[in-house]
Amino acid sequence: MEKSLDRKIARILAEPSCKDFILADAKDADMAFGLAAPGQSPEYYGQEARFRTLDEYRHLMRKIVAQGLVDIMLMSASSSEVLTIQERVFDSSHVTPAVRANDTTDIWLAAGSGRYGGQPSQPFRTATIDHIMCGKVECEPDQRRLGADLGLYSVTFNNDVDRDRHTLDAYKTFRLEAEAKGFRHFLEVFDPNASGDHPPKDLPRFINDHIVRTLAGVTSRGRPLFLKIAYHGPAAMEALAGYDRSLIVGILGGSSGTTLDAFHMLWEAKKYGARVALYGRKINNAEDQLSFVKYLRAIADDQLGPEEAVRAYHGDLQRLGIQPYRSLQEDLMRTVAATSYSGSRSTPPPKGRLPHRPERPSAEPDFSKMTPAQKAQWNLDRWKRILD
Repeated sequence: MEKSLDRKIARILAEPSCKDFILADAKDADMAFGLAAPGQSPEYYGQEARFRTLDEYRHLMRKIVAQGLVDIMLMSASSSEVLTIQERVFDSSHVTPAVRANDTTDIWLAAGSGRYGGQPSQPFRTATIDHIMCGKVECEPDQRRLGADLGLYSVTFNNDVDRDRHTLDAYKTFRLEAEAKGFRHFLEVFDPNASGDHPPKDLPRFINDHIVRTLAGVTSRGRPLFLKIAYHGPAAMEALAGYDRSLIVGILGGSSGTTLDAFHMLWEAKKYGARVALYGRKINNAEDQLSFVKYLRAIADDQLGPEEAVRAYHGDLQRLGIQPYRSLQEDLMRTVAATSYSGSRSTPPPKGRLPHRPERPSAEPDFSKMTPAQKAQWNLDRWKRILD
Protein backbone atom coordinates (compact mmCIF):
# COMPACT_ATOMS: atom_id res chain seq x y z
CA MET A 1 0.00 0.00 0.00
CA GLU A 2 1.19 3.52 -0.78
CA LYS A 3 2.37 5.23 2.37
CA SER A 4 1.02 8.67 3.25
CA LEU A 5 4.52 9.70 4.36
CA ASP A 6 5.96 9.16 0.87
CA ARG A 7 3.06 10.99 -0.76
CA LYS A 8 3.33 13.97 1.58
CA ILE A 9 7.12 14.22 1.36
CA ALA A 10 6.87 14.32 -2.45
CA ARG A 11 4.19 17.03 -2.36
CA ILE A 12 6.00 19.18 0.21
CA LEU A 13 9.21 19.11 -1.83
CA ALA A 14 7.41 19.81 -5.10
CA GLU A 15 5.11 22.48 -3.73
CA PRO A 16 6.39 24.08 -0.49
CA SER A 17 3.17 26.09 -0.08
CA CYS A 18 0.99 22.96 0.16
CA LYS A 19 -0.75 22.31 3.49
CA ASP A 20 0.37 18.71 4.00
CA PHE A 21 1.59 17.88 7.49
CA ILE A 22 3.23 14.67 8.74
CA LEU A 23 2.22 13.33 12.14
CA ALA A 24 4.13 10.63 14.02
CA ASP A 25 3.46 8.71 17.21
CA ALA A 26 6.81 8.12 18.96
CA LYS A 27 6.50 4.89 20.93
CA ASP A 28 10.21 4.15 21.14
CA ALA A 29 10.57 5.14 24.80
CA ASP A 30 11.58 1.62 25.87
CA MET A 31 15.02 2.58 24.54
CA ALA A 32 15.15 5.40 27.09
CA PHE A 33 12.99 4.87 30.16
CA GLY A 34 13.00 1.11 30.63
CA LEU A 35 10.07 -0.18 32.71
CA ALA A 36 8.42 3.25 32.79
CA ALA A 37 8.34 3.57 28.99
CA PRO A 38 4.77 2.31 28.41
CA GLY A 39 3.44 4.84 30.91
CA GLN A 40 1.58 4.35 34.15
CA SER A 41 -1.32 1.98 34.21
CA PRO A 42 -4.73 3.54 34.86
CA GLU A 43 -4.77 1.27 37.92
CA TYR A 44 -2.08 3.18 39.79
CA TYR A 45 -2.40 3.45 43.56
CA GLY A 46 0.76 4.66 45.24
CA GLN A 47 2.57 1.66 46.70
CA GLU A 48 0.44 -0.60 44.50
CA ALA A 49 1.81 1.21 41.45
CA ARG A 50 2.45 -0.54 38.19
CA PHE A 51 3.28 0.57 34.71
CA ARG A 52 1.65 -0.74 31.58
CA THR A 53 3.29 -3.89 30.31
CA LEU A 54 5.17 -4.06 27.04
CA ASP A 55 2.26 -6.03 25.56
CA GLU A 56 -0.13 -3.22 26.55
CA TYR A 57 2.25 -0.65 25.04
CA ARG A 58 2.32 -2.58 21.76
CA HIS A 59 -1.45 -2.99 21.82
CA LEU A 60 -1.73 0.82 21.84
CA MET A 61 0.59 0.92 18.83
CA ARG A 62 -1.68 -1.48 16.96
CA LYS A 63 -4.76 0.60 17.81
CA ILE A 64 -3.22 3.86 16.63
CA VAL A 65 -1.99 2.27 13.40
CA ALA A 66 -5.48 0.84 12.82
CA GLN A 67 -6.98 4.30 13.45
CA GLY A 68 -4.92 5.54 10.50
CA LEU A 69 -4.52 9.19 11.50
CA VAL A 70 -0.74 9.23 11.99
CA ASP A 71 1.73 8.87 9.12
CA ILE A 72 4.56 7.23 11.10
CA MET A 73 4.73 4.83 14.02
CA LEU A 74 8.18 5.08 15.62
CA MET A 75 9.20 2.02 17.66
CA SER A 76 12.16 0.21 19.14
CA ALA A 77 13.71 -2.50 16.98
CA SER A 78 12.19 -5.21 19.19
CA SER A 79 8.68 -3.78 18.91
CA SER A 80 9.07 -3.36 15.17
CA GLU A 81 10.13 -6.99 14.82
CA VAL A 82 6.82 -8.03 16.41
CA LEU A 83 4.51 -5.60 14.60
CA THR A 84 6.28 -5.15 11.27
CA ILE A 85 8.04 -8.45 10.57
CA GLN A 86 5.99 -11.03 12.46
CA GLU A 87 2.44 -9.62 12.47
CA ARG A 88 2.68 -7.63 9.20
CA VAL A 89 0.59 -4.85 10.79
CA PHE A 90 1.75 -2.25 8.27
CA ASP A 91 1.20 -4.24 5.06
CA SER A 92 -2.39 -3.03 4.65
CA SER A 93 -1.87 0.37 6.27
CA HIS A 94 -0.75 3.72 4.86
CA VAL A 95 1.23 4.23 8.12
CA THR A 96 5.01 3.87 7.80
CA PRO A 97 6.89 1.84 10.43
CA ALA A 98 10.07 3.48 11.73
CA VAL A 99 12.65 2.44 14.32
CA ARG A 100 14.95 4.35 16.65
CA ALA A 101 18.28 3.54 15.03
CA ASN A 102 20.54 4.76 17.83
CA ASP A 103 20.35 5.37 21.56
CA THR A 104 22.84 8.02 22.59
CA THR A 105 23.84 8.00 26.25
CA ASP A 106 21.78 11.09 27.13
CA ILE A 107 18.61 9.01 26.78
CA TRP A 108 19.82 6.24 29.13
CA LEU A 109 17.47 7.40 31.85
CA ALA A 110 17.24 4.33 34.11
CA ALA A 111 13.90 5.26 35.73
CA GLY A 112 15.17 8.76 36.43
CA SER A 113 17.72 7.52 38.96
CA GLY A 114 20.70 7.17 36.65
CA ARG A 115 23.09 10.05 35.98
CA TYR A 116 23.75 9.51 32.28
CA GLY A 117 21.34 12.26 31.21
CA GLY A 118 23.48 14.85 32.99
CA GLN A 119 26.76 13.73 31.43
CA PRO A 120 27.84 14.84 27.94
CA SER A 121 26.15 12.70 25.31
CA GLN A 122 28.13 9.95 23.62
CA PRO A 123 27.04 8.17 20.43
CA PHE A 124 25.91 4.56 20.69
CA ARG A 125 23.78 2.14 18.65
CA THR A 126 22.08 -0.93 20.10
CA ALA A 127 20.07 -1.66 16.95
CA THR A 128 21.76 -2.50 13.67
CA ILE A 129 20.36 -1.54 10.29
CA ASP A 130 20.11 -5.18 9.24
CA HIS A 131 18.22 -6.17 12.37
CA ILE A 132 15.78 -3.32 11.75
CA MET A 133 15.28 -4.25 8.10
CA CYS A 134 15.02 -8.05 8.34
CA GLY A 135 15.40 -9.12 11.96
CA LYS A 136 18.80 -10.77 11.69
CA VAL A 137 22.47 -9.88 11.56
CA GLU A 138 22.81 -9.92 7.78
CA CYS A 139 19.97 -9.46 5.29
CA GLU A 140 19.78 -10.96 1.84
CA PRO A 141 18.91 -8.27 -0.74
CA ASP A 142 15.32 -9.52 -1.09
CA GLN A 143 14.82 -9.52 2.68
CA ARG A 144 15.41 -5.81 3.28
CA ARG A 145 11.71 -4.99 2.90
CA LEU A 146 10.58 -7.47 5.55
CA GLY A 147 10.97 -4.91 8.32
CA ALA A 148 11.26 -1.13 8.48
CA ASP A 149 13.36 0.85 6.01
CA LEU A 150 13.13 4.11 7.98
CA GLY A 151 14.97 4.99 11.17
CA LEU A 152 15.47 7.87 13.57
CA TYR A 153 19.08 8.86 14.21
CA SER A 154 19.71 11.36 17.01
CA VAL A 155 22.65 13.63 17.75
CA THR A 156 23.42 15.95 20.64
CA PHE A 157 25.91 18.78 20.26
CA ASN A 158 27.45 20.14 23.48
CA ASN A 159 29.64 22.98 22.18
CA ASP A 160 32.75 20.88 22.75
CA VAL A 161 34.95 20.22 19.74
CA ASP A 162 36.15 16.73 20.70
CA ARG A 163 32.77 15.41 21.76
CA ASP A 164 30.91 17.00 18.86
CA ARG A 165 33.44 15.68 16.34
CA HIS A 166 32.97 12.18 17.82
CA THR A 167 29.20 12.60 17.41
CA LEU A 168 29.60 13.65 13.78
CA ASP A 169 31.99 10.78 13.02
CA ALA A 170 29.42 8.29 14.33
CA TYR A 171 26.66 9.93 12.27
CA LYS A 172 28.84 9.80 9.16
CA THR A 173 29.45 6.07 9.65
CA PHE A 174 25.72 5.49 10.04
CA ARG A 175 24.86 7.58 6.96
CA LEU A 176 27.26 5.71 4.73
CA GLU A 177 25.99 2.31 5.87
CA ALA A 178 22.37 3.43 5.53
CA GLU A 179 22.91 4.68 1.98
CA ALA A 180 24.64 1.45 0.97
CA LYS A 181 21.76 -0.65 2.34
CA GLY A 182 18.86 1.46 1.09
CA PHE A 183 17.87 2.53 4.59
CA ARG A 184 16.25 5.94 4.99
CA HIS A 185 16.49 8.06 8.11
CA PHE A 186 15.32 11.26 9.74
CA LEU A 187 17.61 13.26 11.98
CA GLU A 188 16.83 14.26 15.55
CA VAL A 189 18.97 17.07 16.94
CA PHE A 190 18.67 17.37 20.71
CA ASP A 191 19.55 20.53 22.60
CA PRO A 192 22.85 20.37 24.52
CA ASN A 193 22.46 18.17 27.57
CA ALA A 194 25.74 18.96 29.37
CA SER A 195 27.67 21.88 27.92
CA GLY A 196 29.18 22.73 31.32
CA ASP A 197 30.77 26.16 31.51
CA HIS A 198 30.25 26.78 27.80
CA PRO A 199 26.52 26.82 27.05
CA PRO A 200 25.69 28.36 23.68
CA LYS A 201 24.84 32.03 24.07
CA ASP A 202 22.05 31.75 21.49
CA LEU A 203 20.70 28.21 21.70
CA PRO A 204 18.22 28.34 18.78
CA ARG A 205 20.87 29.81 16.49
CA PHE A 206 23.42 27.24 17.72
CA ILE A 207 21.08 24.37 16.82
CA ASN A 208 20.08 25.85 13.46
CA ASP A 209 23.67 26.56 12.48
CA HIS A 210 24.81 23.06 13.45
CA ILE A 211 22.05 21.50 11.34
CA VAL A 212 22.85 23.61 8.29
CA ARG A 213 26.61 23.14 8.67
CA THR A 214 26.33 19.37 9.22
CA LEU A 215 24.13 18.77 6.19
CA ALA A 216 25.99 21.13 3.85
CA GLY A 217 28.53 18.37 3.24
CA VAL A 218 25.91 15.67 2.65
CA THR A 219 24.55 15.06 -0.84
CA SER A 220 20.92 14.17 -1.47
CA ARG A 221 21.40 10.39 -1.37
CA GLY A 222 22.66 10.56 2.21
CA ARG A 223 20.43 13.30 3.59
CA PRO A 224 17.69 12.77 6.15
CA LEU A 225 14.08 12.81 4.96
CA PHE A 226 13.29 15.42 7.57
CA LEU A 227 14.41 16.85 10.92
CA LYS A 228 13.14 16.39 14.45
CA ILE A 229 14.14 19.24 16.78
CA ALA A 230 12.90 21.04 19.87
CA TYR A 231 10.58 23.90 19.03
CA HIS A 232 12.33 27.15 19.96
CA GLY A 233 9.66 29.54 18.83
CA PRO A 234 8.53 31.29 15.65
CA ALA A 235 11.74 33.14 14.75
CA ALA A 236 14.01 30.09 14.95
CA MET A 237 11.54 27.88 13.10
CA GLU A 238 10.95 30.43 10.35
CA ALA A 239 14.69 30.95 9.86
CA LEU A 240 15.47 27.25 9.51
CA ALA A 241 12.40 26.32 7.47
CA GLY A 242 13.00 29.22 5.09
CA TYR A 243 16.70 28.54 4.57
CA ASP A 244 16.51 25.50 2.29
CA ARG A 245 13.27 24.28 0.69
CA SER A 246 14.68 20.75 0.41
CA LEU A 247 15.06 20.56 4.21
CA ILE A 248 11.78 19.51 5.86
CA VAL A 249 11.66 20.60 9.50
CA GLY A 250 9.79 18.73 12.22
CA ILE A 251 9.34 19.23 15.95
CA LEU A 252 9.60 16.86 18.90
CA GLY A 253 6.91 16.97 21.55
CA GLY A 254 8.83 16.87 24.82
CA SER A 255 7.01 16.32 28.11
CA SER A 256 3.25 16.21 28.44
CA GLY A 257 2.09 19.52 29.90
CA THR A 258 -1.53 20.51 29.37
CA THR A 259 -3.57 19.53 26.34
CA LEU A 260 -3.33 23.13 25.12
CA ASP A 261 0.47 22.91 25.34
CA ALA A 262 0.45 20.00 22.90
CA PHE A 263 -2.13 21.40 20.52
CA HIS A 264 -0.79 24.96 20.49
CA MET A 265 2.80 23.83 19.86
CA LEU A 266 1.75 21.91 16.74
CA TRP A 267 -0.46 24.72 15.49
CA GLU A 268 2.18 27.44 16.00
CA ALA A 269 5.10 25.38 14.67
CA LYS A 270 3.16 24.64 11.47
CA LYS A 271 2.28 28.33 11.12
CA TYR A 272 5.98 29.21 11.04
CA GLY A 273 7.21 26.45 8.75
CA ALA A 274 7.25 23.06 10.48
CA ARG A 275 5.87 20.19 8.40
CA VAL A 276 6.26 17.30 10.86
CA ALA A 277 5.40 16.69 14.53
CA LEU A 278 6.57 13.64 16.46
CA TYR A 279 4.78 13.34 19.77
CA GLY A 280 5.65 10.62 22.27
CA ARG A 281 4.88 11.47 25.90
CA LYS A 282 2.19 13.92 24.87
CA ILE A 283 0.24 11.09 23.22
CA ASN A 284 1.20 8.34 25.65
CA ASN A 285 0.12 10.31 28.72
CA ALA A 286 -3.22 11.40 27.27
CA GLU A 287 -6.43 10.28 28.95
CA ASP A 288 -7.53 8.66 25.68
CA GLN A 289 -4.83 8.30 23.06
CA LEU A 290 -7.10 7.75 20.07
CA SER A 291 -9.14 10.88 20.80
CA PHE A 292 -5.97 12.89 21.44
CA VAL A 293 -4.51 11.81 18.08
CA LYS A 294 -7.80 12.64 16.35
CA TYR A 295 -7.48 16.28 17.43
CA LEU A 296 -3.77 16.47 16.66
CA ARG A 297 -4.73 15.42 13.13
CA ALA A 298 -7.51 17.99 12.96
CA ILE A 299 -5.11 20.77 13.97
CA ALA A 300 -2.42 19.54 11.57
CA ASP A 301 -4.96 19.60 8.74
CA ASP A 302 -6.18 23.12 9.63
CA GLN A 303 -9.64 21.88 10.60
CA LEU A 304 -9.53 23.19 14.19
CA GLY A 305 -7.62 25.71 16.24
CA PRO A 306 -5.85 24.62 19.43
CA GLU A 307 -8.35 25.98 21.97
CA GLU A 308 -11.33 24.68 20.01
CA ALA A 309 -9.61 21.29 19.86
CA VAL A 310 -9.07 21.23 23.64
CA ARG A 311 -12.78 21.84 24.21
CA ALA A 312 -13.74 19.17 21.69
CA TYR A 313 -11.31 16.71 23.29
CA HIS A 314 -12.89 17.26 26.70
CA GLY A 315 -16.27 16.71 25.09
CA ASP A 316 -15.06 13.35 23.77
CA LEU A 317 -13.75 12.37 27.20
CA GLN A 318 -17.13 13.17 28.71
CA ARG A 319 -18.94 11.07 26.11
CA LEU A 320 -16.54 8.19 26.70
CA GLY A 321 -16.99 8.39 30.45
CA ILE A 322 -13.28 9.14 31.01
CA GLN A 323 -12.33 11.45 33.88
CA PRO A 324 -9.92 14.15 32.60
CA TYR A 325 -6.72 14.81 34.50
CA ARG A 326 -7.55 18.51 34.70
CA SER A 327 -10.61 20.66 34.48
CA LEU A 328 -11.29 22.24 31.09
CA GLN A 329 -10.22 25.62 32.50
CA GLU A 330 -6.88 24.21 33.68
CA ASP A 331 -6.34 22.34 30.43
CA LEU A 332 -6.76 25.57 28.45
CA MET A 333 -3.67 27.08 30.13
CA ARG A 334 -0.09 27.10 28.88
CA THR A 335 2.66 25.62 31.05
CA VAL A 336 6.41 25.08 30.92
CA ALA A 337 7.23 21.79 29.20
CA ALA A 338 10.55 19.96 29.12
CA THR A 339 12.01 19.37 25.66
CA SER A 340 14.51 16.62 26.42
CA TYR A 341 14.14 12.99 27.46
CA SER A 342 15.83 13.74 30.77
CA GLY A 343 13.23 16.36 31.64
CA SER A 344 15.22 19.58 31.28
CA ARG A 345 13.84 22.50 29.35
CA SER A 346 15.78 24.91 27.18
CA THR A 347 13.08 27.42 26.29
CA PRO A 348 11.68 30.14 28.56
CA PRO A 349 8.15 29.77 29.87
CA PRO A 350 5.39 31.30 27.74
CA LYS A 351 4.11 34.71 28.67
CA GLY A 352 0.95 34.81 30.73
CA ARG A 353 -0.43 33.08 33.75
CA LEU A 354 0.62 29.54 34.54
CA PRO A 355 -1.85 27.21 36.23
CA HIS A 356 -1.72 26.66 39.97
CA ARG A 357 -0.43 23.20 40.79
CA PRO A 358 -1.55 21.79 44.14
CA GLU A 359 1.17 20.60 46.47
CA ARG A 360 1.67 16.88 46.87
CA PRO A 361 0.24 15.45 50.07
CA SER A 362 2.82 14.95 52.80
CA ALA A 363 1.85 11.29 53.24
CA GLU A 364 -0.04 8.73 51.21
CA PRO A 365 -3.23 7.19 52.61
CA ASP A 366 -3.45 3.67 53.93
CA PHE A 367 -4.53 1.88 50.76
CA SER A 368 -5.34 -1.32 52.64
CA LYS A 369 -8.25 0.49 54.30
CA MET A 370 -9.64 2.05 51.13
CA THR A 371 -12.46 0.72 48.98
CA PRO A 372 -11.87 0.25 45.22
CA ALA A 373 -13.93 3.39 44.56
CA GLN A 374 -11.82 5.42 47.00
CA LYS A 375 -8.63 4.12 45.37
CA ALA A 376 -9.93 5.08 41.95
CA GLN A 377 -10.77 8.61 43.12
CA TRP A 378 -7.37 8.99 44.80
CA ASN A 379 -5.74 7.88 41.56
CA LEU A 380 -7.64 10.47 39.51
CA ASP A 381 -6.81 13.22 42.01
CA ARG A 382 -3.15 12.21 41.97
CA TRP A 383 -2.97 12.48 38.18
CA LYS A 384 -4.41 15.97 38.37
CA ARG A 385 -1.67 16.98 40.84
CA ILE A 386 1.43 15.58 39.22
CA LEU A 387 0.93 14.93 35.53
CA ASP A 388 3.30 16.93 33.34
